[in-house]
Amino acid sequence: MKPKPHIVGLPVYKPGKPIEEVKKEYGLDEVIKLASNENPYGSSPSAKAAIQAELDNLSLYPDGSAAELTAALSAHLGVQADNIIFGCGSDEIIALIARAFFLPGDETIMADQTFSVYKSNADIEGAISIEVPLAEGTHDLDAMLARVTDKTKVIWVCNPNNPTGTIVSETALTAFLDAVPDRVMVVLDEAYYEYVTDLSYSDGIKLLDRYPNLVVLRTFSKIYGLAALRIGYGIARPEIITLINQVREPFNTSRLAQAAAIAALGDRDYVEECRRLNSAGLVQLQDEFKRLGLQYFPSHGNFIMVDVRVPALDIFELLLRKGVIVRAGHRLYPTYIRVTIGSEEQNKVFIQALEAALKEQGVRA
Repeated sequence: MKPKPHIVGLPVYKPGKPIEEVKKEYGLDEVIKLASNENPYGSSPSAKAAIQAELDNLSLYPDGSAAELTAALSAHLGVQADNIIFGCGSDEIIALIARAFFLPGDETIMADQTFSVYKSNADIEGAISIEVPLAEGTHDLDAMLARVTDKTKVIWVCNPNNPTGTIVSETALTAFLDAVPDRVMVVLDEAYYEYVTDLSYSDGIKLLDRYPNLVVLRTFSKIYGLAALRIGYGIARPEIITLINQVREPFNTSRLAQAAAIAALGDRDYVEECRRLNSAGLVQLQDEFKRLGLQYFPSHGNFIMVDVRVPALDIFELLLRKGVIVRAGHRLYPTYIRVTIGSEEQNKVFIQALEAALKEQGVRA
């Protein structure tokens, strides 16, 4: 049985190592995972209660239109119901956009070190990915604009960017959107939107009326702490949402996910507290990196990317042996690891393990 020729050899997405596997492989009792940008404080108690209340309905299919969640999110964001589409994480919305709009030979523009799912889905559909180098870890919007051709179909802007954590300002973003041809879709991935405190940052949803070619992606996996339930969403003009919906599978979000997301939206105090704790944890790690003489990208998400000055995979392995899981293997940043901002105690454990690993590799502050 022969697959499509253009998917042969495509890389398989590699998530962060699971805690259970690391415990078994290294004979450890305690392991902390700071690899997948999960919320270390979990989900809102109200979300957990909503899941519990749904357990008697596991034999029933979910609402394929997610009507109740759509109404709740519509009110929360101040948009219309027909501006919204839900997916199995925002990852699925990315895949649906690729499925709905790419033809073989179309071009799509993205940063050269960003969320890998943009390129993998373009590859699956036979589109050509134009990867534009980051400028000091940040999207170079002018350089991306310069690569637009008659074949360009979609431009991806991850803001904050994963893995570097950098942002483009609202001023830079709107200047870019003003210059992008209306026929080119711009997908603004704001998965970490709720963590950003920088006042120069944009709210992409407020730009939708001004830019009809804009699609904004967000998720319940990060600050809302619902990663296990896999639910994200896209916001765009109704005509775009209709086209994406036409290639969406039925029942793509579960009853549990929908119920938990509604409850999570209603607990704004929990979100605010998670944002506050994340900001404090970010400062904690930045101060420790300065003490250790390590350079890092200025992050605005719930993770930070730091240069360990030796091959990152070596540090990754040493950290695993000490019970700390991070991410490494970024192709353009071979000496950088990406670490999720944990709780204060988790951050302390990570720094102790990192300092020991650096010493084993001969790295001095």
